[in-house]
Amino acid sequence: MKPKNKHVKTLEEFKEKNYGKLGTKERDELEAGYEAFQIGALIHDTRLEMGMTQEELADKVGTTKSYISKIENNIKEARISTLQKIIELGFGGRLELTIKI
Repeated sequence: MKPKNKHVKTLEEFKEKNYGKLGTKERDELEAGYEAFQIGALIHDTRLEMGMTQEELADKVGTTKSYISKIENNIKEARISTLQKIIELGFGGRLELTIKI
C-alpha cells in the first residue's frame, strides 16, 4: 500500500533507507535489537496482566527484581533457560519457540 503523502514512508522503507536491506550488518543489528525489545515488552505486559510486581516475579523465578527490570527494559538479554523459568515458574505457562526460514 503506497502512502498518500509522498513524504510518508512505510516502516520497511524507513528501515531500508536508514539501515540497509536485510542481511546487512546494520540492519541485522537493528532487527536483533527489536527482537530483544519484544521479549522484554511481552514479559512486562504479561506480568502486569497477572497483577505481579517485578519483585514477586523475581521471587518465583529465583532471581532479583533488578534483573527482571533489566530484561523488561532491554538493558540485558535473557538466556532461553531464564525465559523458560520466567514463563513456567513465574507465569505458569509454557515457552514455545519457532524457527522461520
